[in-house]
Amino acid sequence: MRFDRIELEGFPIEVYSLNTAVVGSGAAGLNAADRLYSLGVRDIAVVTEGLYMGTSRNTGSDKQTYYKLTLSGDTPDSVMEMAKTLFDGGSMNGDIALVEAALSAQCFYRLVDIGVPFPHNRYGEYVGYKTDHDPRQRATSAGPLTSKYMTDKLQEQVVQKGIRIFDGYQVIAVLTDPKKSRAVGLLALNLNELQRPEKRFVAFNCTNIVYATGGPAGLYRASVYPESQTGATGLAFEAGAKGRNLTEWQYGIASIKFRWNLSGTYQQVIPRYISTKADGSDEREFLQEFFDTPDQMLKAVFLKGYQWPFDPRKVHGFGSSLIDLLVYYETNLRGRRVFLDYTQNPRWGSNNGKLEFHRIGQEGYSYLEKSGALFGKPIDRLMHMNEPAVELYRNHGIDLTREPLEIAVCAQHNNGGLAGNIWWESNLKHFFPVGEVNGTHGVYRPGGSALNSGQVGGTRAAQYIAARYRQEPPSPEDFLGQVREQIDSKLNMARAFLQNMGNQSNVAELRGKLGDRMTKAGGPIRSEQSAREAALEAKSDLDSLTETTRIACVEELPYAFQNWDLLLTQYVYLSAIADYIGRGGRSRGSYLVYDPEGRLPLEALPEIFRFSLADGEFNQKVQEVAYQNGQCTFEWKNVKAIPAEDTWFENIWNAYRNDEIIR
Repeated sequence: MRFDRIELEGFPIEVYSLNTAVVGSGAAGLNAADRLYSLGVRDIAVVTEGLYMGTSRNTGSDKQTYYKLTLSGDTPDSVMEMAKTLFDGGSMNGDIALVEAALSAQCFYRLVDIGVPFPHNRYGEYVGYKTDHDPRQRATSAGPLTSKYMTDKLQEQVVQKGIRIFDGYQVIAVLTDPKKSRAVGLLALNLNELQRPEKRFVAFNCTNIVYATGGPAGLYRASVYPESQTGATGLAFEAGAKGRNLTEWQYGIASIKFRWNLSGTYQQVIPRYISTKADGSDEREFLQEFFDTPDQMLKAVFLKGYQWPFDPRKVHGFGSSLIDLLVYYETNLRGRRVFLDYTQNPRWGSNNGKLEFHRIGQEGYSYLEKSGALFGKPIDRLMHMNEPAVELYRNHGIDLTREPLEIAVCAQHNNGGLAGNIWWESNLKHFFPVGEVNGTHGVYRPGGSALNSGQVGGTRAAQYIAARYRQEPPSPEDFLGQVREQIDSKLNMARAFLQNMGNQSNVAELRGKLGDRMTKAGGPIRSEQSAREAALEAKSDLDSLTETTRIACVEELPYAFQNWDLLLTQYVYLSAIADYIGRGGRSRGSYLVYDPEGRLPLEALPEIFRFSLADGEFNQKVQEVAYQNGQCTFEWKNVKAIPAEDTWFENIWNAYRNDEIIR
């Protein structure tokens, strides 16, 4: 790695030259760095806004899942079977599905080897369970903090290998050649030296970029992403990277004081759903207003544990996703607050405070019976079946034995993201989006497939770089010749933000505004009109951001740049949603699209919930979007079929020995 100092338009800039910069320090990015080193690429570094920030390290669920090929028992499975499961989720390219299935065992066992505590039996079989959208039992888990364990163990590998970590460096530009055909570097703010202008800006001159910045978590007000995670997808759009399947998100019920998914046993113990006015008064159990019988209501609550993500296919007929709609109705339209109360059983369906278990349905009754939990209050059942779930909240200042838990329907995962090929390389050459920022998933995905995808993506990017992109970066002078205008544009933006520095700040206000906009127009309830109007609002705010932003101190400069990235991201995402609906796209995945010709789930609900289900036509296509000259252009491509690859050993062996595989 080479270090130089340059001066551009009066701004001193430090420049590091290296083969590969890995942006992000979650499980996907750290795995990519570890794999690169193991494959002999040593001129590398990790660039991260904060080593202990991000989704991988700060999120989880009742039993956070890792999805991989079946590795136990006598249940038949194969790479092609798993690829078909991924592909059948809709709008997923078959070549990507095949790669994710083929490398799942390799990536899983690598995590096992470095110490992630996935459970196995006495014979060494890594047993599994069935997760959502999973026809087998491919899921496994190391507990509610599976991705944190992965990240911790991968960080140990990176540190042991001596890979340099630039901690506290916020990327503010992906730099390209003048034609925007190839990524050539990065511009970052050194968050450790914001008070020193001569240290404030750092450029990375690199042959390759592995982009592991996570999903655009900062887009939504109602979000279960950790507050430390914002994403940096807009910077990639600005550089010329295409987006794929940006319409596809996953939403579900989550706590909001401490952000956490409320799936699994959090629902299966049948908590009481209550709502109040904003000041906490007028408490009532609101679900019973909408169900015909307590049996219907209790069954839907129980199934919410298995069927946590909101799914419009599970709304009609008093399905589990009706719960999400009713929570959304209470919070977003009625302006009330909603809580889960574990200290009492639901009044409707109880007798003298005791839950009538026969009312929860055969599946629920059997589950609680086998768990030895046909007794007590929800908190008693939760303590019996999953005491760590209670301790988790207690460790974050929330005592479920004494207080209700405030909830909302929150954004949880972006199935779409940046486009990439089977080596995770973008249309922007030498730029490899890995992890959630890469839009590998389609409409529906098995629970836990995201963790596998991040590991596979980092591995594939490392393999390609090691085989094809080992060359040194250009000289700092040649690098500067390519990127001078791009850097100058960002420096001018910084100047504008700093010139508006005073006693008052509106950075948080602007962030809240864009979050409210996305939650309203790009969340689980959508319409073409609201998406188009919101996209125009986002674009207007983006175009005027340097004039309207007020920062109180230089330490707020990074947040101003984050707002710029998020507004650009929001404009592209909302434009993609409007494009899908405008072409006739209807409700699918984890969102409901208003359709005046559709059906209301219940006549008591307002008109915005009228919808019809997609017929599957769009599941055979992939939406791609490019952001150019301030506008979005869209292309709808047929999904690629799962490749019917030649698996004759002698042929593959010859091709492998002749270096014909990594192409």
